[in-house]
Amino acid sequence: MRQPFAITIDGPAASGKTSTAFQVAEALGFHHVDSGALYRAATAAALRAQPGGGWDENAVLAAAEIVVMQARKASFTPLLGGKEAEDEIRGDTVTAQVSVVAKMPRVRDWVNAQVRSLADLHDVVVDGRDIGTIVLPNAGVKVFLLADGHERARRRLLQRLGRQGTTAEVEEEMGRLAKRDALDAVQTVPAPDATIMDTTDMSQAEQVRQIIDLARSAGAAS
Repeated sequence: MRQPFAITIDGPAASGKTSTAFQVAEALGFHHVDSGALYRAATAAALRAQPGGGWDENAVLAAAEIVVMQARKASFTPLLGGKEAEDEIRGDTVTAQVSVVAKMPRVRDWVNAQVRSLADLHDVVVDGRDIGTIVLPNAGVKVFLLADGHERARRRLLQRLGRQGTTAEVEEEMGRLAKRDALDAVQTVPAPDATIMDTTDMSQAEQVRQIIDLARSAGAAS
């Protein structure tokens, strides 16, 4: 029986990991797993239980019991209490707190266990920050995406606002991303055997095509 095949896509915030990972998964017939969405879902659950913040690991883990991963098309999506909560987990309130939650060792263990259990049973494309180094070190293909700060800010605003950001908006977003990078620096390190891709001047279609080529060369099903 063929073992499931895993592709990991790591990189800093707004480097294009999630959208690229989904398209790669869709093209290959794999399932996309967004590890960051699990941290966001746990954070959202904690905020529901204790809106003021200031949680310890036990509080976050207890709140996260309402999080369930469900297959939807080419991806696994976290549900909160059995219901979709994409807008909630991507909102500014969760974004402001998620790095704090992601640094909690037992929460990281919980997220990693969720990801590994899915990878044990399915062909997956998993994006995050330490997937190729810590979570799935034996993955068949590992990719680390980079992009300069201006381009990452531009992409993030386009995703959030549905339009190009103004110069002032881009500069403000660059500042937010720089702070996020500092918080996530320890986890955001490429695996020694990862293919590093600077996507600053690459279209998403080019990124997807290159990763699919890597996967097929490594023996992933077409």
